[in-house]
Amino acid sequence: MTKSASKVVLVTGASSGIGKAIAEFLQSKNYIVFGTSRNPSGRQSAFPLVALDVTKPETIKNAVAEVIASAGKIDVLVNNAGVGITGPIEETPDEEIKKAFDTNYFGPINVIKAVLPEMRKNKGGLIINITSIAGYMGLPYRGIYSASKGALELTTEAFRMELRQFNIKMTNVAPGDFATNIAAGRYHAPIVKGSPYEQQYGNTLKLMNQHVDEGKDPRMMAEAIWKIITDKDPKTHYKVGEPLQKFSIALKRILPDKVYERLLLKHYKL
Repeated sequence: MTKSASKVVLVTGASSGIGKAIAEFLQSKNYIVFGTSRNPSGRQSAFPLVALDVTKPETIKNAVAEVIASAGKIDVLVNNAGVGITGPIEETPDEEIKKAFDTNYFGPINVIKAVLPEMRKNKGGLIINITSIAGYMGLPYRGIYSASKGALELTTEAFRMELRQFNIKMTNVAPGDFATNIAAGRYHAPIVKGSPYEQQYGNTLKLMNQHVDEGKDPRMMAEAIWKIITDKDPKTHYKVGEPLQKFSIALKRILPDKVYERLLLKHYKL
């Protein structure tokens, strides 16, 4: 693939974790890759990093314009930037709930809006939204995170049909647990001494962090994204992760609600 024929890919949240793995892998496949970071200055990267904060629309507009000015187009958007949030919903501050939705839902929607005119102009494009297997179910002490990712999953379903007429494709990729630094960067509602949730939330938080520490190599996600980009007709939904995590989605479809709820309670030892 020559450079002139290479697809231009924009990966949000590419300074670390899954986003960085995706960007590096695609670059190794001769794609022209641009990553984004809220603060790219001083960061070492094998690919260009542009400044973009998905919660600030002006930075989105500027970043997209910078990529187009440099590469002439955007063929693929990987909407990866996101934030974790844990805590009892009752004890999670409203401002943190809003921040999570600004980053995980409204931010990706605004990035999509920013690239669509260019993709329409080029008569095609691909948008890949990174969601989460947690977005398929309401998980205890991760309810806000589940809701924000689930909202993006459903919005993608509608968006796909609206964009079909423009030859712009869109898909969701829902990862399970991967070995990244997401736990360090996510908002944890504090474990409040004497709170009615103190023991259960504390135990569940330890379990969630353990799952991330034991998670899969982010390269698995990178390879999955590459395969989707090379697919002429991507599916609506993809799941990437441990077989049991992917199977949990199928179980939710077939089991009675209360039976599935009991399985989750047992899994989280609640």
